Amino acid sequence: MKKGTKLPEFLTNSGNLELAKLLISLAEGCKQIGRFVNNAAITGITGSTGTTNVQGEAVQKLDELSNNILMDYLRASETCAGYLSEETEGIFTLNPQGKYTVAVDPLDGSSNIDVVAPIGTIFSINERISGHGEVNEKDFLQTGRATKAAGYVVYGSSTILVLTLGQGVFGFTLGTDDLEFYLSHPDIKTPAHGKIYSINQGNGVKFDEPVKNFLTYCTTIDNETSRPYSLRYIGSMVGDLHRNLLKGGIFIYPANKGTTKGKLRLLYECIPMSFIIEQAGGQATDGCQHILDIKPEELHERSAIYIGSRDMVNKAMEFLKC
Repeated sequence: MKKGTKLPEFLTNSGNLELAKLLISLAEGCKQIGRFVNNAAITGITGSTGTTNVQGEAVQKLDELSNNILMDYLRASETCAGYLSEETEGIFTLNPQGKYTVAVDPLDGSSNIDVVAPIGTIFSINERISGHGEVNEKDFLQTGRATKAAGYVVYGSSTILVLTLGQGVFGFTLGTDDLEFYLSHPDIKTPAHGKIYSINQGNGVKFDEPVKNFLTYCTTIDNETSRPYSLRYIGSMVGDLHRNLLKGGIFIYPANKGTTKGKLRLLYECIPMSFIIEQAGGQATDGCQHILDIKPEELHERSAIYIGSRDMVNKAMEFLKC
């Protein structure tokens, strides 16, 4: 596919019309989210709703709105059978005859809304295993190796959809004149090595010694390996990983000292991002095993993650020695 190809044409040519229909509906929903994000300060939908989600985190007004938008668009797709979101406790059956399930973080980095930092939507798509009728948890609790498609949308200086159907990674930029997604980044390959590390280093006192030792390695002067690396951390997984995907780098969200699970959610943050990164030539682990090999046991299961350029993730693994 050449640059400038519209998203519907790209998806139709993939040969899977049901999946194409779902992804087009999802993209349309993300366009609406982007519009609300851009006008949030004017329309008064910034700030918290005063409630918490199933994770115990404060729900932002745009979190709730984004979740409702995606549910509506995916229900209308007729091919999305089941829906799981960071903002909902359980699963929803949207189309009993549908073929696919969608696990989504409707608005990643929503705490950045009020300061206009990059935020985004992350999604993972599986083929259901239950046949027809009501979806069940087993439809969602599949390893990342079963993923049929994954992607994210960045709402920043431009709105970009990054997508993989398991055969490479492609970026589509939203045109402001006609509100169509156009192929702008064909066949994205992440560099094998980079000069960026992304971590909330303010949490350093909570990290185990192997993680601290790797951070010392990142900040040590060594001309041969172009160290020290540059610390870049937005506080939005979408924003940090999009930069590192294109420029090379490693994003780290480790488990706290004495724990193993980490903070980020496996099904709708770690798995889709890992599927994208691996399709682009990178790597993703929880410190012990590939993220895509982990068998999820709970809908909102959490995981540690080390993800990005292959050489940098491998170096981190040398320190972890899990």
